[in-house]
Amino acid sequence: MSELNPHGTPIEAPVAPAASVDRYEQQLARSLTMRENILITLSSVTPASSVFIIVPAVLLGVGGASVLTLVLAALAAVLVGLCYAELSATYPVTGGEYTWAARLLGRPLGFATFLLALVSGILIIAVIALGTGDYLGAAWSGLDGKWVGVAVIVATTVVAALDIRTNAWVTGVFLATELLALVVLAVLGFVHAERGPGVFLSPQTMGEHGLDSVGVAAVITLLPVALFAFNGYGAAVYYVEETKDANRTIGRVILVSLAVTALVEIVPLAAVVMGAPSMTALLGSDAPMSYFLVERGGSALNTVISVGIALAIVNAVIAIIIQIARLVYASARDRSWPGPVDDVLGRVHPRFRSPMNATFLVGAVAATAAAFVPLSWLITATGASVAVVYLVVGACALRLRRPGIAPSRGYRMPGWPVAPVLLIAGMVYVCVQVGRDAPSQLAVSLVTMAVGIAYYFGFIHPRRGDRWTLPEPIEEE
Repeated sequence: MSELNPHGTPIEAPVAPAASVDRYEQQLARSLTMRENILITLSSVTPASSVFIIVPAVLLGVGGASVLTLVLAALAAVLVGLCYAELSATYPVTGGEYTWAARLLGRPLGFATFLLALVSGILIIAVIALGTGDYLGAAWSGLDGKWVGVAVIVATTVVAALDIRTNAWVTGVFLATELLALVVLAVLGFVHAERGPGVFLSPQTMGEHGLDSVGVAAVITLLPVALFAFNGYGAAVYYVEETKDANRTIGRVILVSLAVTALVEIVPLAAVVMGAPSMTALLGSDAPMSYFLVERGGSALNTVISVGIALAIVNAVIAIIIQIARLVYASARDRSWPGPVDDVLGRVHPRFRSPMNATFLVGAVAATAAAFVPLSWLITATGASVAVVYLVVGACALRLRRPGIAPSRGYRMPGWPVAPVLLIAGMVYVCVQVGRDAPSQLAVSLVTMAVGIAYYFGFIHPRRGDRWTLPEPIEEE
């Protein structure tokens, strides 16, 4: 029975204070607007270098139907984007995919995902930086060696260590340059159109005696390559702790970045297909985009555009170093390594509010890989990583709305669970195809994840009392 006070009313029992929730501390500078996050994210995608380096493989494989292939890949990318948008809005943590996998699929798989993202990210930096010389060499023949790529990594690492807002505008300027190159490509194609859009439905490739028609199977086989050309829009989550009002805006940042990426890659490709003087010559060229530029704009314009593509690659290197540095920082903050290593890599520079030590480590390892690891092996080591990471993301999104999981406050994908189910099915198909056609690529990804699981059980799990406690995301004021 309740006690009564002198006025005859019951005395209410004191209410116990709510237990404090363990959350990450705000250490990085939350200074990015939605627009600035989009600038860095699009720089990670680097659409111009995708059009000139990745898309030609699709173009040479199916000719005019390369446009259809990219459209289908864009529709598949929407599935990925929807999953990224809700996951990042629910768990706005700068570590990205591994932080979702650890919470939703189990901590061993979470660390395996981390190690795969880390290794593939560093090696991708090396791969794309080594492409710089190929395009600078078009203007200055002495700038075409691998040491140009190493120098690019060293210089961009210094830039990436600056504060995030400065980097947003630096990458934004570079991004404007590469988008201008794509505009030139599109204008030249549409102004000199030789054929109509019906060519988009005609899969062709070069045979021994000219153009040969190929079947729909060729289009499907090249979908993973086209999907890789769009990859990077999910990088927005790595800047989520530095973005204002991130819970509400991060989903939109990802989807807007995807929409812009698809538009600025598909339109120039369509223009080249419609405007090439000869489809036979276009598909018979080792460098179809350069062939088109020389034929429609002259060798001088081709040289200028080549320099623009080199700048696009530099831009991508800056953006991806920023991204992977934050991945390393997040792992140290989660106490993934021996104590002194965590202390160094988890430190934020007091002035720039950036993970400077993690940034320099990423740059040093990437530069070493570019200098001493054969390019063919670098490509093999990164070949299947995107598909495997997307498979993990789909599985995370499928688990996202189980009972006990707090709903996202910023974005919920329509029609769940359709997107994650289709994404998982698609990525399983891609992994099976890669395993059949290039088993070494899939083997490297799976071995990397196995090493991550072994490390988790060998080092982190025995110390689970104070490591990988995985606090709640930062709550913005």
